[in-house]
Amino acid sequence: MSAMSQNLHPFRLSHHVHKCKLRTALHMRMANTATTKVSFPLQIPTSPRSPTIATSTTLNLANDPSLRSTWEHRAWVASGCTSVLVSLLKSMTGAANSGMWLEPLFMGLLGYVLADLGTGVYHWAIDNYGDASTPVFGSQIEAFQGHHKWPWTITRRQFANNLHALARATMFVVIPMDLAIADPVVHAFVGVCAGCIMFSQQFHAWAHGTKSRLPPMVVALQDAGLLISRTKHGAHHRAPFDNNYCIVSGVWNEFLDEHKVFEAMEMVVFFKYGVRPRSWSEPNSDWAEEMDASLT
Repeated sequence: MSAMSQNLHPFRLSHHVHKCKLRTALHMRMANTATTKVSFPLQIPTSPRSPTIATSTTLNLANDPSLRSTWEHRAWVASGCTSVLVSLLKSMTGAANSGMWLEPLFMGLLGYVLADLGTGVYHWAIDNYGDASTPVFGSQIEAFQGHHKWPWTITRRQFANNLHALARATMFVVIPMDLAIADPVVHAFVGVCAGCIMFSQQFHAWAHGTKSRLPPMVVALQDAGLLISRTKHGAHHRAPFDNNYCIVSGVWNEFLDEHKVFEAMEMVVFFKYGVRPRSWSEPNSDWAEEMDASLT
């Protein structure tokens, strides 16, 4: 028995040592896993532009100083609003003095309808052509391309930050008309059209919000089809990403898409200048949409 015990002892000892090594290795692996920092968002493979849920790192975009309004932004918005209000006031006073209301009302309606078309053409152009280095429009092109990756950030932009670029352009166009034109019919068109274009980015922001967070009046206007809604604009952020560009009321979207108006314009640009629109290329991973988890 003694001899057998001595013969088995080395086996037991080596087996015990082996188990201790396994336990030590296991504890070390668990410790390393517990102390390893995990980077978010996790790099999970996704199909191009397929939505992924934004985590803490991407949510920091909402606190980016570039989303906040500055006093310069507020000054531009105030100037743009003033120029539009002056135009509308001249239209109303001119109509009241002349007793002519039908023509200004019709031209105001026409301005509203054409503003939607104008935003669609502009949106299509900067979505598909140019880049950050393009003169005059470069910053807007870059911003709209970034918007496709983080569409929800537009809901975090402060009011003047979101509108100042269009307000500045509106002011430079409308003020000369305020000074040079007295016709109430012209001012009805100019005031409504320019006002809708200037505020189109706010309508756009509302189209990315949730109904529970929007003012009841805005929801009512969206439901009535007078402002672009989340449902209608959402199609622009889904495959094939080449439609529903209009962002005032969206009334033109169905006509433009069914008749392939923008596709025809893209063919003209391509055959005349040899420039391909971005919508013809498969979007890369940089354009994969990330959604704010708090908005889903």
